[in-house]
Amino acid sequence: MKIQKCTACGQGTYSLGTAVRFDEWSKLPHGFLSISSNLYDENKGATSNCSMSYWKPRGEYISSNTDECTATLMYSINLKQEGSVSFEYLYPDSNMGFEFFVQNDQCQPREEDSRWLRTTEKGWTFHDVKLTKGNNVLYWRTTAFYVGGITPKPVLLRNIQITGAAYTSECFQCKPGTYTSESGSSYCKLCPKNQFSNRGAMSCTPCESETYSDTGSANCTARPPCTEKDYFYTHTRCDNNGETQLMYKWIEPKICTNNAKDAVQLPASGVKTPCPPCNPGFYQTNSSSCEPCPPETFSNGTSCTQCPVGTEAAMGFEYKWWNSLPANMNATVMSGLNFEYTGLSGWEVAGDYIYTPAGSSDNDFMLLTLTIPGFRPPSSVALDTENKEVSRIKFVFETQCSVNCQFYFMTSVNSEISSVVESWVGSREKQSYIYHLQRNANTTFTWAFQRTPLQTTDRIYAADMAKIYFINVTNAQGGVSSWCQPCAVDTDSLCISCPPGHYIDKKTSKCTLCPPNTYLRAHQIYGREACVPCGPGTRSNNARTLCFSDCRVAVPAGGTNLQYDFSSLPNHTSFLGTPSFTAKGLKYYHSFNISLCGNQGKKLASCMDNVTDIRWSDGESSRSVNSYACQSILLPSDTAGHMSLVSSQPVSIADRLIGVTTKTTLFNISSPPELFSPENPGIKDVIFYYRSNEVTQGCSSGRATTVRMRCNSSLIGSGQVSVSSKCPEGTCDGCTFHFLWETQEACPLCTAQDFHVITSVCHHGIQRTTAMWKPPRMCKGGMDLPAESVSICKTADFWLKVGVSGGVCTALLLTVLTIYFWRKNQSLEYKYSRLMMNSSGKDGELPAADSCAIMEGEDAEDDILFNNKHSLLRKFKYLSGKVKPHRSYDGFDSVPLKTSGGLDMDM
Repeated sequence: MKIQKCTACGQGTYSLGTAVRFDEWSKLPHGFLSISSNLYDENKGATSNCSMSYWKPRGEYISSNTDECTATLMYSINLKQEGSVSFEYLYPDSNMGFEFFVQNDQCQPREEDSRWLRTTEKGWTFHDVKLTKGNNVLYWRTTAFYVGGITPKPVLLRNIQITGAAYTSECFQCKPGTYTSESGSSYCKLCPKNQFSNRGAMSCTPCESETYSDTGSANCTARPPCTEKDYFYTHTRCDNNGETQLMYKWIEPKICTNNAKDAVQLPASGVKTPCPPCNPGFYQTNSSSCEPCPPETFSNGTSCTQCPVGTEAAMGFEYKWWNSLPANMNATVMSGLNFEYTGLSGWEVAGDYIYTPAGSSDNDFMLLTLTIPGFRPPSSVALDTENKEVSRIKFVFETQCSVNCQFYFMTSVNSEISSVVESWVGSREKQSYIYHLQRNANTTFTWAFQRTPLQTTDRIYAADMAKIYFINVTNAQGGVSSWCQPCAVDTDSLCISCPPGHYIDKKTSKCTLCPPNTYLRAHQIYGREACVPCGPGTRSNNARTLCFSDCRVAVPAGGTNLQYDFSSLPNHTSFLGTPSFTAKGLKYYHSFNISLCGNQGKKLASCMDNVTDIRWSDGESSRSVNSYACQSILLPSDTAGHMSLVSSQPVSIADRLIGVTTKTTLFNISSPPELFSPENPGIKDVIFYYRSNEVTQGCSSGRATTVRMRCNSSLIGSGQVSVSSKCPEGTCDGCTFHFLWETQEACPLCTAQDFHVITSVCHHGIQRTTAMWKPPRMCKGGMDLPAESVSICKTADFWLKVGVSGGVCTALLLTVLTIYFWRKNQSLEYKYSRLMMNSSGKDGELPAADSCAIMEGEDAEDDILFNNKHSLLRKFKYLSGKVKPHRSYDGFDSVPLKTSGGLDMDM
């Protein structure tokens, strides 16, 4: 300042000119401020404070919080000219939200700058942002978006540098562990391993023989005596004699000494054993090395054999012998302290398994990667647009831990950030795991093992290890074959591709279409048994690739079928479960999206991680799922400058529709009726059954979902979807999810049994007939009510008159008949009395003929009256003409009679 000239800094010091740098984080540098806050205040659900959630200095870097609180690292600076801010960051976990933004002196953010930072995959990443002249406030803000499971990894910052500040008037000494031997330096160099330096050093000092140090150390540490935890064993490649050597090596970097008392010496190496066979699909050369078999051949690890006619090689990779690391696999170590790759091997081969030796510290990540350039289905399998499974990977593993070690299985597509597929904590017995892949792309599989998440440089748990015995990847490009599968052949006995929905007939080796209402198993198209029958209430698509429901269902009920039509419901619907709270008081929700029937088998429900989507808008999110039903976690967030909901941890819970029925159990999936209030009497709930493809360690058969469709005439339109109060998160066991969907659209279609006809009284000669629904109405659509009808009718007065007239006529007729039969009876009595009077006293003699003359004392008048009258039967005969009366001259009818001599006589 005295001479107003720039002067070079001396040795052991450095200067940035118009810039400031923060590369030492033993404590929070002057000017920095770390604050934390709840996303909700006490009135909005927060029940606990976040006073312990802040950015923590860790020496070489500063580390963020890992909980759901918002932690903000702030720094304010006044720039004399336009400048920039640059820093290195490590952001390995997408369950953390991490943003960086700048506010000007009016406290307005610069919207043109991207505030969301991308997750890092290959160690530390550099980021810089331009700054304007004047006041600038820098913000680094983190929030964890996860519920349950393993705590996410923190965000790390280091080497923050800001340019555009006032000209510096002093030089800064190099921090301990660094040095500079030149004048006019703008930075200091790190001391190499086994050397150290003090502040302002111009060179580094070597450690004594019995001490050691890491790169950039400010002091040396005494070497402890070597133990069995300080070395590991491995196998060499096979030699020309087909033998391998068992080798023991010190763990690098070697920090122990074998000169101390009670120190363990390295065991002798060089013991030779026969080499294990090559992995399936490889053969052993004359030099005892393993080479892949040629195309269309297969092997069990010894020699290659041509696939027979009518078969094709099943391409893939199958590793079960571990004499050397395969060419497409890589093993390394990432430090758990600074998350940098050390260049050491994190996995070693051991014959029939591969395992993790001890690292430089217990919190190192031992990484094993397998890279597959792409996948191809067998030539006999046609492209299935709905069933998108292109491959599957299966591996067998085991973990041996004394504390809570962590074992991860991760995938990365097209060199993107790896996402954790499954994780295990603590010791695990030997077990297998299968993962289905649905995207044909360059894929990297990663297995990671960490002995403890605690930040330590010790080797207390060096004996803890993970072992992998077997890895199999199907349909891999550039793969080899361990067997030949049957294929469809043409007239030239060449393998051909069957059309979609066709299986290979075992007898003819021809492509045969699966029967209706069956679907073809993916990658298993040999034999009629490959066609799987569709479940109840579903049918197959034309391609026979899946079974679906068109939302029109018929279920038996009381000797008939009830018809349902759910097609008017929305293609997909979303709803939230009951709110839950974390230990910090953060309110979160389980969000569900359901597509009841989809669209001809296409799944329309979608869940995503919009933390990733906010960062990137250049295509489909790698962390979104599409299915019949999916779940995600919704958390409140103010990381975007205003309160919003962030969706995280999407997972599919329904990939395949199993069936639609009223039964409470279908294919080992149960929908207990007691989870929800009783059904409507007489109308059972229609239940949709689904199953997911993803298998987890807790759900060996995959997740399952049931959706109960219940008729509720009071809920119009989409109605209401809910979860059971006994399972507020939608599931009671974590594997089977249960939902109740109440709506009028879930009622059966109306039929004639759902209404009754009412006929009104006859009024003024008019009668009305009206149809009405039976209360309560438990149907919709279907048959309409018959229209009201009007008819002409007779009143009650008319029918009363008709009744009285008919009664009178009937009474008169009965009176006449009574008189007639009484007179008839009198005549018969008279004849009988005369017959008795004229009968003789001798038995067997006929009575004498009556005299034609009227005897004295007889009543001639009565006799004459009787004879002039004829019976009703006689009169009818006269009318019919069968008897023709002869009328005499005196006006009386005469009847011709025959004498005993046969002469006719008239009477």
